[in-house]
Amino acid sequence: MKTNNSILIILLLLVQIGLGQNTASKEIMGQIVEKTTSVDGVNIINNTTQVSTVSDSNGMFSIPGKEGDVLVFSSVNLEPFKHRITAEDLTVSSILIRMTAKEIELKEVVVNENANITAENLGIIPYGQKKYTPAERKVYTATSTSVDKLLNMMSGRTTMLKKEVNVEKKEALFRKIEYLFEENYYTDRLKIPVDDIKGFQLYCVDDAEFAVSLDTKNKTMSMFLITDLARRYLIILENEK
Repeated sequence: MKTNNSILIILLLLVQIGLGQNTASKEIMGQIVEKTTSVDGVNIINNTTQVSTVSDSNGMFSIPGKEGDVLVFSSVNLEPFKHRITAEDLTVSSILIRMTAKEIELKEVVVNENANITAENLGIIPYGQKKYTPAERKVYTATSTSVDKLLNMMSGRTTMLKKEVNVEKKEALFRKIEYLFEENYYTDRLKIPVDDIKGFQLYCVDDAEFAVSLDTKNKTMSMFLITDLARRYLIILENEK
């Protein structure tokens, strides 16, 4: 009888030991990824024990836990994620946690059509900094140091680049005059033949005073000057006949 009681006690002890082993805490190793990229700086907390840790630069983490515990993963740019520890998690060397990036909703930006939007207003360049056109940047680069300046002057590159700047400026002025006046303004008001409008526009942008009025967007001055330019251009056309 005593033997049977002893066997029963031993069996009960073994069951308790087994249960104790199943509920014992174990160090859970894992890695956090977002799509295929490992994620660092993710906060991990065991909701049961309140023990916490943070993933490293490779997305790896280690935290104590047992079967049934819930691990909560959170990060500023990722959607929160919960993982309940399973019996299988306790048998593998590492678990993989896949998180999802948050969808960031962009605030609506209302742009006033009358607003003067510039690179300075947007903070791209400091206020007051000189702005260069592509051709002007080439000249600046070619003459920015004494050595570059000397070499490029000797090779004629500086002169060539300065010519590019002048051509670029004239092209910009030509685009402005194209949109400044309608075709009928040239034909009806200034009496310029339709076929000669382009030539007249080029003639105008070559005039220094008119070029300044275009560059400063002084339409009143441009209208005043273009009348005299049209008179002179018509005389040139008449002499060419």
